[in-house]
Amino acid sequence: MSTLTEIPLTEIPPIKTTLTIEEIQSLLPHRYPFLLVDRIIDYVPGKSATGIKNVSINELFFQGHFPGRPIMPGVLIVEAIAQVGGIVLTQLPEAKGHLSLFAGIDGVRFRRPVVPGDQLVMTAELIVVKRKRFGKMHGKAEVNGKLVTEGELMFSLVDS
Repeated sequence: MSTLTEIPLTEIPPIKTTLTIEEIQSLLPHRYPFLLVDRIIDYVPGKSATGIKNVSINELFFQGHFPGRPIMPGVLIVEAIAQVGGIVLTQLPEAKGHLSLFAGIDGVRFRRPVVPGDQLVMTAELIVVKRKRFGKMHGKAEVNGKLVTEGELMFSLVDS
């Protein structure tokens, strides 16, 4: 005889796997012109998230990067990946009452340019959290299924 209690599937709340821009803004402190995630299209609590950024010629950085040949700055692609990672971090118990900051980046490589009209698909996967204050994620960005950028991002949780 089993002592486990079965919970009917109808009573288990579904895990939300997508987030709208309003839900993203409730989790991240970033705002225009520095919020670089338009939607979360897949989310696995405590593990990973995938988000999109629709790259438009109306982005402020295209005014100077580069006139006549607009290319999204690599540092902003990395920041966009980090913001997707921030969605994962904000949901961790360790992160409550803390702000997540960049602590470093390792092995980041840029494979191809991102230009107006591209849809950047970014994935951040949590690798480790140490001492409830530091951690590492693997991040990547793709356009049309082709790898644009990837590398490891380190973060630190600081009091907010």
